[in-house]
Amino acid sequence: MHNLLSAFKENWKLILELTLQHLWISNIAIISAILIGIIIGIGLTQFKLIKGPVLAIVKMLYTIPSIAMFGFLLPFFDVGNQTAIIALIIYALLPMIMNTVAGIEGIPKHIIDCAKAIGSSRLQILYRIEIPLALPVILSGIRTMVVMTIALTGIATFIGAGGLGVMIYRGITTNNIYLTLLGSIAVALLAFVVDGFFRLLEWQLTKRRPFIAKRYLIAIATSFILILTLIIGLNQQDKNADIKIATKPMTEQFILGQMLKLMIEQDSKLSVVLSQGIGGGTSNIHPALVDGQFDLYPEYTGTAWNAVLKNESLYQETQFDELDTNYKKSFGLSWLGMYGFNNTYGLAIRKSLADELNIKTYSDLAKHSSQLIFAAEYDFFERQDGYQALKDTYGMTFKEMIDMDIGLKYQAINQNKVDVINIFTTDGQLSKSQVVVLEDDRKLYPSYKAGNIIRSKTLSEHPELKSILAKFDNLITEDDMAALNYAVEVDKRSPKSVAETFLKAKGLLK
Repeated sequence: MHNLLSAFKENWKLILELTLQHLWISNIAIISAILIGIIIGIGLTQFKLIKGPVLAIVKMLYTIPSIAMFGFLLPFFDVGNQTAIIALIIYALLPMIMNTVAGIEGIPKHIIDCAKAIGSSRLQILYRIEIPLALPVILSGIRTMVVMTIALTGIATFIGAGGLGVMIYRGITTNNIYLTLLGSIAVALLAFVVDGFFRLLEWQLTKRRPFIAKRYLIAIATSFILILTLIIGLNQQDKNADIKIATKPMTEQFILGQMLKLMIEQDSKLSVVLSQGIGGGTSNIHPALVDGQFDLYPEYTGTAWNAVLKNESLYQETQFDELDTNYKKSFGLSWLGMYGFNNTYGLAIRKSLADELNIKTYSDLAKHSSQLIFAAEYDFFERQDGYQALKDTYGMTFKEMIDMDIGLKYQAINQNKVDVINIFTTDGQLSKSQVVVLEDDRKLYPSYKAGNIIRSKTLSEHPELKSILAKFDNLITEDDMAALNYAVEVDKRSPKSVAETFLKAKGLLK
């Protein structure tokens, strides 16, 4: 509890900022879903022939896993909040439509017949009888939808949206359970408070006290408007930032992103907004960079060569000029500020197994792979230079393969849940975990030197960035990067604090 309180004191400003972002995203989705869902629901009660097909489509969309939904929408919409809001609206429609239909169709037929008998029109019956009587059921659907939407908004960080999911995912990635807990508690509190508003409103409506209910409706609507106005204003400031930096969901990228932000804001008059931990990494950030949604992000040469340029051959640093030329010609992007460290892939095995089976190299591992469980992050199994290259070169066939987030692999191997994991050579947890890093005896994995990719247009508009990024050339060694990652993942320091300390030690930050 003491550590949790300490983490809150250190991160309360971040929690407040992310909470406002979370409210903005979820509230827009909630309000949109209420309006759209009620309109569709009313329409289905009036045009019963289309009710079955429409409900079937909505139910089918609801069964799509949330991560898959975000992924499906990315090719059609931008990385970030817009796609998240659209996905959340789609998920929120089912309870809204179903409860609207159920509420209206559940009204006793004799009440409608009486209204018709006194000459009420169809619109009058709908407005004065059906909607008021169905409102408690509709409101019950709103309550269900609100809690679900606030919770689902936490997953939106996978596609670069803001909100408390950023803190949750950052905590998982950096092995900081306290950040994850703080983010989760904040999401739960948000859901509890908003649900409380609607629960009270539902109770008032059930008691048939419309005047009081209207007052609560006005209060809730006013609260939504005030919150949205505040957050949209804050969000607009981000949109007007001069430089938009993105990072992948890795501890080291969080640190590099903070370094870039600190240096650019110190050495220029440019404002910077930092989008950290974009799910999917290169596959989502690169197209967003080309489209102008971002201006700059840290990348690795080997990844760019294979995953972006789609070269079949593995990358060597002697090909850097070719890499840079292709980026400029094909995408209008430039490589600037090559940090100096090489963060290549590796394999690590539990020390007890390595000693028992006398495994020291990849070739040794291949002989026993059919008996072992292997875990790696999601894209490792899809990359040309990932698992397939490992399989083709060494003939490894593991007993079981598990997709696992970067931040959970070390926890899994330390708990004997898996036997072998892929690693990065600058991982901070390597020194703490009971693992043995194996020798790549056939030299499979290429060089992955870190550098910055920046849009040529951004560079021409802000030429001062060239000298700022040049200060990062050969600034960080592999040992430096591993120590920085260790400070975040093991010592539980924030990426910003670690970045500041390092830059000050190098004499770059005042």
